[in-house]
Amino acid sequence: MRGVAILGTLGTNIWIFTDPGGPAGFMATWGASGAVETFLRFLTNGKFLGLLTLLFGIGLELQYRSAVRKGLAWPGRYLWRAALLFAEGVLHFVLIFEFDVLMGYALTSVIVAYLIGRSERAVTAWMVAAGALHVALVSLLTLALLAAGGGTSGGAAGGLFAEGSWPEQVAARLQNLAVYRAELIFIIPMGIVLFLLGARLLRAGVFEPGEGGARLRRRLAVLGLGVAAPLNLATAYAGPAWFAVDRYLLPPLVALGLLGLITSIVLGLRGAPGRLRTALSDVGRAALSCYVLQNLVASALCYGWGLGLATRLDPARPWWVPVAWAGICLLFMTLATLWLRRFRRGPLELAWQWAYQAPWSRRAADATT
Repeated sequence: MRGVAILGTLGTNIWIFTDPGGPAGFMATWGASGAVETFLRFLTNGKFLGLLTLLFGIGLELQYRSAVRKGLAWPGRYLWRAALLFAEGVLHFVLIFEFDVLMGYALTSVIVAYLIGRSERAVTAWMVAAGALHVALVSLLTLALLAAGGGTSGGAAGGLFAEGSWPEQVAARLQNLAVYRAELIFIIPMGIVLFLLGARLLRAGVFEPGEGGARLRRRLAVLGLGVAAPLNLATAYAGPAWFAVDRYLLPPLVALGLLGLITSIVLGLRGAPGRLRTALSDVGRAALSCYVLQNLVASALCYGWGLGLATRLDPARPWWVPVAWAGICLLFMTLATLWLRRFRRGPLELAWQWAYQAPWSRRAADATT
């Protein structure tokens, strides 16, 4: 599931990398691109971000259970994990990608870490409050865009990504920090709801093979794919004023349908995992490495400091974009499988694990000496 979510996020990001104008060009054409490109963007936009957010909440619930089982203080060391994730996100944002989500997940996880073990009533109250705030923010932005005629804008000159150097792009990210990090305003309230909802779904047995789990998954599929997805398709063609609804409101509901559908498919499979399922699982095991490095590879392929394919292949847009996405996905499915044949974790996961354990390893060493 996590492997699908990681590759799915690239399905949204690839449209940014392959736009000759970079993020500014991508935002300028939101809701105003051709019918085919609009449909292709719709397939992934926000949905796999929502799925990944749900899975982060499920992971947080599992870590909470582990701490309780071992009698450890909570959130305790988890706050150090969140700090490392935030640092990783800062580096990813500055060096590689304007729309990093790791920083938002890190901040959200700190809030949710203090909620995960509280009563059902308290958790419900927080979900309702965060959900209401999220809907209000989306509504206010939508009303503002409708009043302004529906325009959206980016934060950097397009020529920077077609012709500029990598240091110039780094400098532009820092100069336009407020613009690029504005997404956190939506990610954090939405993340609180989805983190807590993911934890609740795990407790409700969404991954269980019995009839109770199957019934829950069917309901999620109907809500997400039968109700939310058609509405999301309508907003995709409704124009740029519906940007926030199209990305932050309906896609998380679609993500619930994807969670139910994918889980049902996997539970229905028989026999040993084939190459495709193994490769997707390996991407999930090396999720952090694949998320960061797939964005780096896409940058090198598309931007002016690399091969510059965004400008060279612009006449073939939108058809070459899904081909680029598929090629990068195939590359990382292969690399993840080859790497994990020799190592237990992905390369960034190994570095991250070392950094996570370092403070307590030093204390243990000091205590023995």
